[in-house]
Amino acid sequence: MSIEVKDISKSYGEQKALDTVSFTINKGEIVGFLGPNGAGKSTLMKILTTYLNADEGTALVNGSNVNDQQKAVQKSVGYLPEHNPMYLDLYVREYLAFNADIHKTPKKRIEEVIQLTGLTPEAGKKIGQLSKGYRQRVGIATALLHDPEVLILDEPTTGLDPNQLVEIRELIKNIGKDKTVFLSTHIMQEVEAICDRVIIINNGKVVTDKKLENLTAENEQIIEVAFDYRVEEQLLKEIPHLVEYVNTFDFTWELTFSTSEDMRPAIFDFAHDNGLKTLQLNHKNKNLESLFMEMTKKEEEEE
Repeated sequence: MSIEVKDISKSYGEQKALDTVSFTINKGEIVGFLGPNGAGKSTLMKILTTYLNADEGTALVNGSNVNDQQKAVQKSVGYLPEHNPMYLDLYVREYLAFNADIHKTPKKRIEEVIQLTGLTPEAGKKIGQLSKGYRQRVGIATALLHDPEVLILDEPTTGLDPNQLVEIRELIKNIGKDKTVFLSTHIMQEVEAICDRVIIINNGKVVTDKKLENLTAENEQIIEVAFDYRVEEQLLKEIPHLVEYVNTFDFTWELTFSTSEDMRPAIFDFAHDNGLKTLQLNHKNKNLESLFMEMTKKEEEEE
């Protein structure tokens, strides 16, 4: 087990940032950590990297306790904070050499991480001359210098343009082939493109923890259908498992069903039985963004 979090709680004065949070992450997983602003994401990441102590609960990284075995944890974790501090007047190689000395890492590792993170074309420049995307690469290269087993990335793609997003996304996916990656982000497309599992936190509590494929499969099924003629709402209600229907345009409907069974045959049969033809019949699955909004909103309503 790469990361074990059990009943972790943390408060800042009267504000509870984390409330008995628990989960485990297996070796080799790439896990997305999602939540609204102030949900507790950065606080938990700082606890896992030994920057903060939890008030209650226990956390292990590669079997080492974050409170009692901080040095062991720091050796096995590479961390990219949200606001990555750097010495802008240092050259890329100079900055990496500085950090390699701190970790007592062999100098040959510097060239390895430069190549791994695609920094070779910019390695002779000062960090202050680099674009935001290449500065993020330097941050990731720094986190990888001591060859950690676990990589913790806090908002690694914030402020990047679309091209830089794709580049950093591919970089993280490649790193994830050999290491456990735990990353927080506000960009749902990043999680869908990179991660195989998602943990969603809201108000300091875990509201869901599932494989990405299971998360989307378990939710309501949406089908967009266009008939050749107007259909009465009362007739639509006869279709099994229908929980919601919206007339989006003219004779086009968006039908929501509470079942994982493919309901397109049932809609086709409904049209045939009522003398209608289906001009269009498509699945319109919910994306992670809509699921995220539903889960966090639901949690707030219950409170």
